[in-house]
Amino acid sequence: MTATDLDEFTAEAIAWLDANAKRVDDNADAPVFVWGEGELDVAVFHAFEHEEEAAYMARIAEWNQRKAEQGYHAITWPTEYGGLGLGRAHARAFGKLARGYEHPGGHELFGVTTNLVAQTVRAFGTDEQKLEWLPMLLRADQFCCQLFSEPGAGSDLAGLSCRATRDGDEWVLNGQKVWSSGAQFSDWGLLIARTDPDVVKHKGLTAFVIPMGVDGIEVRPIKQMSGGQSFGEVFFSDAHIHDRYRLGPVGEGWKVAMTTLGFERDHSSDGSGGGGTGGASWTKLLATAQVMGVTDDPVMRDELAKVYIHTRVESLLNRRAADLARSGTPGPEGSLGKIFWTQGMRVMSDAVSKVLGPRLIADSGEWGTYAWGEQVLGAPGYRIAGGSDEIQRNIIGERVLGLPGEPRTDKGPWKDVPRCGAGGHSEFTMW
Repeated sequence: MTATDLDEFTAEAIAWLDANAKRVDDNADAPVFVWGEGELDVAVFHAFEHEEEAAYMARIAEWNQRKAEQGYHAITWPTEYGGLGLGRAHARAFGKLARGYEHPGGHELFGVTTNLVAQTVRAFGTDEQKLEWLPMLLRADQFCCQLFSEPGAGSDLAGLSCRATRDGDEWVLNGQKVWSSGAQFSDWGLLIARTDPDVVKHKGLTAFVIPMGVDGIEVRPIKQMSGGQSFGEVFFSDAHIHDRYRLGPVGEGWKVAMTTLGFERDHSSDGSGGGGTGGASWTKLLATAQVMGVTDDPVMRDELAKVYIHTRVESLLNRRAADLARSGTPGPEGSLGKIFWTQGMRVMSDAVSKVLGPRLIADSGEWGTYAWGEQVLGAPGYRIAGGSDEIQRNIIGERVLGLPGEPRTDKGPWKDVPRCGAGGHSEFTMW
């Protein structure tokens, strides 16, 4: 791929897509959705069996690797990492085109690997680490999960207790992580661990990109109420890793974590992935309301209008965030986008609950009704993931609006800070 002119790039992309995927619609701005055809996919989290999910992820990776042969998987990334080194306009153009073709959907672990971890390695990795890891991560040749949250450090990420103890050229890992999306399918993990308990909690952390297959690491999938097992808990028992897997300086793990979370909260995708996920949308909600015959009801029309307005404002907000992020790592403004995104899920759930009524919870076999339960059950999870809504409001208040900080009771060395039992967290500490 050598085309830098946007028109030439677009023509070559169309030719490649025509040769590698089936066109579904000539208008890429209007993805085809036909009521009653196939399955209504509005799930927030996948509800696959293990083998089914593994096969699904393999299809996503295979499609991404085909794109990688032309550099379409990483259009804005430098050529030394397998990208094309082109601008965001080219990435958006390809994303828009790709929406008009059939291809696998998305998966959270794929996004963590190719976006969150890859971007973090780019920001903190050595030249050798970048050359070794970035091509592999961007192509999704192997998957990398995120090992941040712990049972005793939920919203208080800086309070984590998973230890990494130096032993010559190695580190010995002991502790537990939880809510790690796709850990059971991961070859690697981005780990934040405590390396110095004698300093304040934010200063005693170090980041690692660790191979998940070493002795002493055990992954246990967690069954969700929506039926799937997307998450896992990870246990470390005297697991030894070499210092070459350390990402960034010793004691700078908090900066690494904040960079990763900045990308996680930033929903201003440049479209280079070209692949949508399932999940609820305005189109699917409107179709459901029309079939249920409620679009003439003034109260329901008001509910639908709320969803439409929220969807449009969120789109504009993401475009603005994309412009702000062009200079590098997303800033605290990403917290606004994250809150708006989770609020959008709640507004969608509220609206479809009113549209469907008892059909939402009664599996009568009627197409497009009970399936919406996966949206309603899954949506609340993202009010916690990536920093809870309360944490995001703290970030906006303190770092964007300049309001006084929350009272703090944990300013001393980490080892001296009182900690809750499993499942607890320090209510005054923000990510």
